[in-house]
Formats: sequence, structure tokens, C-alpha cells
Amino acid sequence: MTSISACRNLVVGWAVVCGLCRSVSPGAWASESAPLVLEVSAGPYGRENTPVVFTLPEPLAQRGTVRLILLDDGREVSSQRIPGEKPAVAWILAGRLAAGGTQRYQLTAGDVPPNIPPGVSCRDEGARLVIQAGSHLVLAYNHTELPSPAGLDPVFAKSGHIHPVYTPSGRLVTDDFPPDHAHQHGIFWAWVNTTFQGRKIDFWNQAGRTGRVRHERVEEVASGPVFAQFTAVLRHECLTANGAVPVIEEKWTVRVYGSGDQPLVDLESVQTCATDAPLVVNEYHYGGLALRGARDWFRQPQSDFLTSEGKTRSDGNHTRARWVIAHGLSGGQPAGICILGHPQNFRSPQPVRLHPEKPYFCFSPMILGTFTIDPGRPYVSRYRLAAFDGPVQAERAERLWHDFAEPPTIRVVNTETSENGDGSDLQKAK
Repeated sequence: MTSISACRNLVVGWAVVCGLCRSVSPGAWASESAPLVLEVSAGPYGRENTPVVFTLPEPLAQRGTVRLILLDDGREVSSQRIPGEKPAVAWILAGRLAAGGTQRYQLTAGDVPPNIPPGVSCRDEGARLVIQAGSHLVLAYNHTELPSPAGLDPVFAKSGHIHPVYTPSGRLVTDDFPPDHAHQHGIFWAWVNTTFQGRKIDFWNQAGRTGRVRHERVEEVASGPVFAQFTAVLRHECLTANGAVPVIEEKWTVRVYGSGDQPLVDLESVQTCATDAPLVVNEYHYGGLALRGARDWFRQPQSDFLTSEGKTRSDGNHTRARWVIAHGLSGGQPAGICILGHPQNFRSPQPVRLHPEKPYFCFSPMILGTFTIDPGRPYVSRYRLAAFDGPVQAERAERLWHDFAEPPTIRVVNTETSENGDGSDLQKAK
């Protein structure tokens, strides 16, 4: 049995830049008003409408707003502050950047926010949070419990999941309460075969009445010109003890970038023990972060999966994959959704469960053996989702994965001090 803490060292929090990132030292600033010049390098991969994040040095971190100018042509680029212990700024690279290419930006403090409309919005409609990019509805997060449809056992009522998810043209690529498996809900997370304080708990199969996952509260909602996001807390509960006993508290941070014509959805999950007892996730053939695809895809001949290793429904079950595409005909037209796993996820690349008939799959690290989530040691996972119109394009999925897993680097080129010996500090954009 493996302890999570011994197997991965993940960064918690969206505002912390991963990998080679280093913050600029305070001495790098001659004055509070001095502009900062940033050089973004594509590295070995071509980039297109790629989100990047830069951790703000002092004193910019203390300012309410910042402004970003693309030095190639002098135009202002939409940027957005990310709150947190280490404040950061996010933007979308301007257009295409060839492999080995660079772009330079000037970053300054802004006393008055630029007059840029919030292109990506998150609003509460009463029962759910809805994220929209321009006129395009991207997804909804259900924070109020949805009752079971008529004729179904009330036990299938659900909250704390994402559905619907739409492609840029408005085609639906997720399902909720499917008649064949009513316990599958859009994009959801549940462990199946677990042990807690000697009790066997199944958080996935609601009909067993041993466990459930539900929404607890919304902690933060943000909208802006670059992204919209929310932070929600979910509870994984044991139902076989006296009342509903919390086992895992899970925090989702969901951020949607309005990236060109392809909104990108980043989902970070942080699971912590709700008591001083560990949760044992037993070896099993499915469970984890899951997608239930569109109802049109159920037993549809054109519906299938494609993994980063070129595997499909016929040969991909329980293979390891950096990304998985689920696809089919939605309203008679080809559409799909790709989910990419971050390389710092536990047991990455994670094994996947590809169902032989149904349009659902999940990233399932327990296929490789039992592990534990220990008190005080969060289980952190990151995924990126992209719904799309048209036929499957493996090349595009690869490009999106490199953007997510091996993002461009950001070099400060006008500082007085340097950790690199060339007047620069490096960050890997996230």
C-alpha cells in the first residue's frame, strides 16, 4: 500500500507557479513606478492562444491593478489579477508563437483598471454557477442538490458536479442522470472501493447507500477579461456510521480561460482528510475524476475514445494516458471533449477506465494498487478540459497538453539583480 505523501510533490494553489518558477527579488526594482519587461519564450513547442501566469514581485503584488503592453506593436493586452498569498497575473499569449519564438511585454502598475469588459463571467443562477465566455455558455456547476428524475430512486439526487458542458458552437458533450447509470453526473469525482475506520465505503455507486459526495459551500467567484473562476468545497461522507460522517473535504478551483475560440477549463482538486483517520483507496478497476459523455453517444457507432497513446475503446481500457478524448455525434454533428492530466498528478500518467459500451471514462490511479490519503497530507490533482466541435484532432490535443504540462517560460529582462547571471529571473508559465 502506498502513501500519497511519499509519491508526489505537488504545488497547491493556482497563484503559485510550478516547475522552474522563481519570484523576482525585491532588490530588482529601482522604484515603484519602474516598468517590468517580460520575455515569454515558447520553448520547443509552437503556442497558440496559450494562457500564461506570472507571479507578481513586490511592489506590484501590493497594487490593485496592473497593465500589460505587447512591445511588438504597443497594444494593450487584457490581463487579470489572480488573488492569493502570492498574487499573480494571467493573460493569453497574443495569437501564435512559433517554437523557439519569444514575445516581450511591459508590465506596470495601473491606478485605474483598463476599460476592458469582463469577457468571461461566472454568475450564480440560484441552483448553479454558470460560466460564460462572451456569448458562449461553457459550463455549469451544480451547487444545489438536483433531485432524481421522475421514476428514479431519490438516492440518486446530486450536487457538486459540472453539467452541462458545451462546445463553442453550443453542442452538449456531457450527461446527467443517464437512465443506464443514474449515478454518473457530467464531470464528477468519487472513489469506489475504499476503507475508512474499518468500514467499506463506496462514494460512487449511490444506490449502495454507503457513501456520497455533495456540495458544501462556494468560497469565491470571479469574472474578468481573461478568465472566470470559482472555488467550491465538497464533502465525501460515510453513511454507514451514525448520521453522515465527513471523510474527505475536497476543494475545487475551476478556472475557465476565454482562450480564442477554444475556452479552456482548469480544474484543481485538493482532497484533505476531514478527521484524524486516513482514507484507504483500495485497488480497483475504476474510480476518480470521471466524465459521463453526451446521451447521444450511448451505444452510438460513431462514439469512441482516443488516448494520447493512440488507444481507443477496443484496446485502451486500463492503459496509461496523458489525455483522453471522448467523442461522437451530437445533434448529428461531430463533437467531443478532451481531458488532460497534469504530469505532477499522482501516478502520472494515470491509468484510465474506458467503458466498453457507455460514453464514460475516468482517471483511476488505484488500478495500479492501493494507496492512502493521510491526515495533514492533501491529495492534489490538476486537469485541463477542452470541449470542441468537429472531428477528433490528436495534434491539437498534444498541443494543449504541452501548453498545460510544459508551458512557456517567462524571463524578466530589465532587473538589476539576477539568479541566472544574465539580468533575468525565470518563471514557467502555468
